[in-house]
Amino acid sequence: MAISEIQIENSSFRVTRWELEPGDTIPAHVHEYEYVVVPLTEGTLRATAPDGAQTAVELSIGQSYARPAGAAHSIENRGTAWIMFVEVEKLS
Repeated sequence: MAISEIQIENSSFRVTRWELEPGDTIPAHVHEYEYVVVPLTEGTLRATAPDGAQTAVELSIGQSYARPAGAAHSIENRGTAWIMFVEVEKLS
């Protein structure tokens, strides 16, 4: 199971550090808030939408990306190395 650590949570932001070893999955979820992902490692994650559609998410160290509120998926590390990233959710 993926490891998560909430590093900051206040009225504006929630910052969570995620670590996924090979084979780890973040179960299906819906993002309530707009968010930014800041990769700490290189690698490829597999995102699976509720309808079963799969998308490869390529991570490059320091190359952040944003997603809107309402994004729904599960996430899986199908690679051979640990993947780590920071997720910043905009709460207000």
